Amino acid sequence: MNSHKLRLLAALASLSIVASAWSATFEEDYRRLTWDQTVAAAKGKTVNFFMYGGSSADNKYVTGYIAQNLKQKYDVTLNFVPVNTTLDAVNKVLAEKQAGKDKGGSVDLVWINGENFRTMKQGNVLFRNWSDLLPSSKFVDWKNPAIANDFGVPVDYDESPWRSATFVMEYDSAKVPNPPKNIPDLLKWACDNKGKFAYPAVPDFTGSVFIRHVFYAAAGDYKKLMIPFNEAVYNEVSAKTWKMLNDVKPCLWREGKTYPESNTKLFDLLAQTEVWMAQTYGPNHAANLILQGKYPASMRTFVFDTGTIGNTNYVAIPYNSANKAAAMVMAISCCRQERQSKAASRP
Repeated sequence: MNSHKLRLLAALASLSIVASAWSATFEEDYRRLTWDQTVAAAKGKTVNFFMYGGSSADNKYVTGYIAQNLKQKYDVTLNFVPVNTTLDAVNKVLAEKQAGKDKGGSVDLVWINGENFRTMKQGNVLFRNWSDLLPSSKFVDWKNPAIANDFGVPVDYDESPWRSATFVMEYDSAKVPNPPKNIPDLLKWACDNKGKFAYPAVPDFTGSVFIRHVFYAAAGDYKKLMIPFNEAVYNEVSAKTWKMLNDVKPCLWREGKTYPESNTKLFDLLAQTEVWMAQTYGPNHAANLILQGKYPASMRTFVFDTGTIGNTNYVAIPYNSANKAAAMVMAISCCRQERQSKAASRP
């Protein structure tokens, strides 16, 4: 065997040893690895991605474009695990921790919201300090408080931004030609049109954000809330909030004796004209459902004149994920950052 072949075999053997070392010590070494080394460590792995499965458009995007891109470009297989609520995935990780399963966990990546991120952070079940290692992180404005904090909890690179969302109201213009444009008028409208308004039961994220709008309305001036937590202010505003919610309760769908268990159930009620108004975090949601034939063409969208809540949502890696490198590769792929980073780098 000539010397050239010997050198080639030695190089291949060295690469094999290094790749094996990455796999065995990834958690200890990940911050010292190059991105190419992380990609190499992810190759051939399967990433279990847990996310809310109530949006057919999101599901199609993940199981279609994302799955194909992961496999073709990175040789990473996507196992999409839809859940009814993010809390289902969080509880699975917490149960594994309680059972002492600190390695080889069943959740590799989870689409997460603020309250569940806080729960995972407080429970010490997050893989920490990784999202700044993604090549696209340089295009994320980490100095923006709305990105650096998730529902007031410092992100600390413990999760990676997926996308932004804006709360909107949806209504059937054939039934509601002049929709109310603020919370007090909306609650009055609900009692003038009994049974035709509802919001999802908390902890559904859409129901939660609707209640936060009521909370802001109860405060009057939102600026009084833009301070560190003050128990006296909270008690004052929350008391007004509960009164507003309790006063409108008899006017709601089914007299408020039950609430839609999810936003998808609420969308079904709107499509069936059981209610005439709904809420969503997607400004283009109504247009998409019209195109799909699930909403009538008379459906419209509006935001409150007094302002609306927007947020950034993220993906996180549990502390006991079996495939952290693959989860990081998934994070850059699923969150559209890969395409954004390419676009931003063009001259």
